[in-house]
Amino acid sequence: MRTAPERLLLRLEWRVVRRLDGQLQGGYRTPYRGSGFDFAGLRAYVEGDEARHIDWNVTARLNEPHVRVFIEERELTAWLVLDRSASMAAGAPGRGKHDVLAELALVLARLFGRGGNRVGALLYDTGLLRTVPPGTGRRHVLRIATELDRTSAGRRGDTTDLAAMLDAVGRLARRRSLIVVVSDFIGDGDWERSLLRLARRHEVVVLRITDTADDDLPEAGLIVVEDAETGEQLIIDSGDPLLRAHFRAGVDERDARLRAGMQRAGVPIHRIDTASDLTRALVEVVAHTQRRRA
Repeated sequence: MRTAPERLLLRLEWRVVRRLDGQLQGGYRTPYRGSGFDFAGLRAYVEGDEARHIDWNVTARLNEPHVRVFIEERELTAWLVLDRSASMAAGAPGRGKHDVLAELALVLARLFGRGGNRVGALLYDTGLLRTVPPGTGRRHVLRIATELDRTSAGRRGDTTDLAAMLDAVGRLARRRSLIVVVSDFIGDGDWERSLLRLARRHEVVVLRITDTADDDLPEAGLIVVEDAETGEQLIIDSGDPLLRAHFRAGVDERDARLRAGMQRAGVPIHRIDTASDLTRALVEVVAHTQRRRA
């Protein structure tokens, strides 16, 4: 009998991965390209070669300028940074932010791995880190799925430290990598500086998962609202126009601050709602990436 992670991956392979294969033009290797270089050998210097590639030791020994030749690596290492904090539990049963995050993570890992790239995952659960080292193949994707299934929802009482989450992957990714951060970006910490440090060395993309519960206050009279991160509860009058205006202003301010921080770091951010069609959302992400690199 198949486990829950196996059933999820099989369903995604049939429902999403195959559809993406038909919509993403050409053999899918990801729109990103490795930036490392392997030393291939030496050859005599010719006019137009870059001086920084001259091997001065060999040049002195042979009394003739020689340059080092490199082969560019085509594969890269991709890291999936997966926010498993308490605020990610919001949403309808079976289609909450946790569920969308799991589907995104497995589809991306499957697609990246099929292109020959190594994929690692960092699961961040309000201070608790779980790491899957980079690997390839379907079995490796299943390992990520199993870790997602094992990781509990975030602990109540602590808010997500977004800076710590970004710093953690910065320590893990020793060589230049593609880093995909999947989070709702609801949390504390000066994450902008951490993002700037990460983006200086790596190619970073943010997939922000949202749900209507994050942005809209239902007009239902007296209701109990609960902070998804801390568990703190309050009774409010959801029909109070001043309260609704204050709530809307807070949402707008949070979104504006997030967009500005991403723009300063030069990091693209893509909003994926829990009601979105996953295939369409990923095609739009790839298309946007190709336009930026054109």
